Amino acid sequence: MKMSMGPIGQRLLGLAVLGAVLVGMGGAALAEVGQPKPWEMNLQTAASPIMESIHHFHSFLFWIIAAITVLVLVLLIVVAVKFNARTNPVPSRTTHNTFIEIVWTLVPVLILIGVAIPSFRLLFDQLDIPKSDVTIKATGKQWYWSYAYPDNGNFEFDSLLAHDKQPRLLAVDNEIVVPVNKVIRVQVTAADVIHSFAVPSFGIKIDAIPGRLNETWFKATKEGMFYGQCSELCGKDHAFMPIAVRVVSDAEYAKWIEEAKKKFAAFPSNSYASAEALQK
Repeated sequence: MKMSMGPIGQRLLGLAVLGAVLVGMGGAALAEVGQPKPWEMNLQTAASPIMESIHHFHSFLFWIIAAITVLVLVLLIVVAVKFNARTNPVPSRTTHNTFIEIVWTLVPVLILIGVAIPSFRLLFDQLDIPKSDVTIKATGKQWYWSYAYPDNGNFEFDSLLAHDKQPRLLAVDNEIVVPVNKVIRVQVTAADVIHSFAVPSFGIKIDAIPGRLNETWFKATKEGMFYGQCSELCGKDHAFMPIAVRVVSDAEYAKWIEEAKKKFAAFPSNSYASAEALQK
């Protein structure tokens, strides 16, 4: 039986198709930037060598965990089918099995060694900071970030959540700007309580602790906008202190540096009030 749709049905179908296309386009657009996507179940797209290594290590661990899960499931099924009370009315009185005890001791040790080797290598790469091209000092405050560029005129500015920009809860008024394919050293500290500086696409996450200077690094391999957030519960507005990094070409970076020196020189105090004044 053939069904025909009236004008209303055709319009609804057209809107549904248009909506699906827009959602697909939106998803594709989001996939190009370093920010979370709706229904995301995997790590964010890698935009640095360290994050690529994290992706590889994550996939490696996934297959090990999957194999262990399948093995345990198979053993449970075998035990339930082969050694239930109906199949074995007289239970076995075996108390020791030297071979099995050696296997279940040796195999987990080998698995842990196999996991530890790439894990330690990744930790070493994260903590061994190469010769940097640009140094940025990030200071966590309740509840925003302040950034200084000691290698480029030693200017400093505040970065606050921009409520009138997209993406929501990730956009800021003043972004970090860095050149592409350069080693960026980030010195991290805090002015009040413990914060955490984290940008998932770069594979960096390090605590900002008052009175202590921690260091991390990244090398952005793609131009564009990349977002992170404070990842340490730091008070009532913890959810409203995002991190935004704009990766640009060398020429654009040099131009931005000259503009930033003039823009932020008028506000040497670098306080929350100075950031508000910049917006006026």
